[in-house]
Amino acid sequence: MSYIRPSQVAGYFYPSNPEKLRKDIKLLLDVTKAKEKINNIFGIVSPHAGYVYSGKTAAYAYNLLIGKKYKRVVVISPSHSEYFPRISIFEGDAYKTPLGMLQVDKDFSKKLQTDDGVIFQGFEGHRREHALEVQLPFLQSVLEEFKIVPVVMGDQSRKNIDTLAKKLAEVADDETLIVASSDMSHFYSKSKADRLDSVVEKRVREFDFESLQNDLDTRNCEACGGGPIVVLMKAAKLKNIQHSMVLHRSDSGDVTGDEKEVVGYLSAVFYGD
Repeated sequence: MSYIRPSQVAGYFYPSNPEKLRKDIKLLLDVTKAKEKINNIFGIVSPHAGYVYSGKTAAYAYNLLIGKKYKRVVVISPSHSEYFPRISIFEGDAYKTPLGMLQVDKDFSKKLQTDDGVIFQGFEGHRREHALEVQLPFLQSVLEEFKIVPVVMGDQSRKNIDTLAKKLAEVADDETLIVASSDMSHFYSKSKADRLDSVVEKRVREFDFESLQNDLDTRNCEACGGGPIVVLMKAAKLKNIQHSMVLHRSDSGDVTGDEKEVVGYLSAVFYGD
């Protein structure tokens, strides 16, 4: 018996009408077209708020994937709705969005599991999580014929980060793309958010995941998906991926006009020679 995970935030974070959703994503991609082509993309960082707030920043990353071919996309998300101590790969068969069904790469999922149960297959973290789901319509709009490996980090401990990074480096190949889903600081003034988020931007730009991890631990910066970002960076380094680029940074105040309490967004790409 198969299990298909239905959309949880369609009509809330993004349009539930397929035609409207396609139109909105096309508009976001049209206004963020890349000036240069980047090849050998290993992974991207993309925000996960409602498209009206963070969609433009996300589109800068997704634009780079147009015309690329991947067999699978590993989407790594934090868990907002439930806590569990490990890392959960979706045990079901597919995720459904208004743009259609995305099959899970079962073979890759099995390879990604660890014998000690730190990375396991289950439904924990997948039932209501928006941070993973909002990446999928973008992926469906820019890529063709791919499967997904939905991963939710219940606990973003250093041990879990290291375990997932090493395992990904071990099993990922040239046909694998990794997406780290994360927003930046939450509900500070625009000026304070800029100070905090510029730390993440600097660490990503300099490919310095050790300092980023330390900054997150000491609250020198904030990112709800800081763990997924560090996982992506560490896995990239283990795969001898040498380059990073911050593509865009913004905050919710750019859309709402409210500068008293904003949420920060950043998109980035990691790629080889």
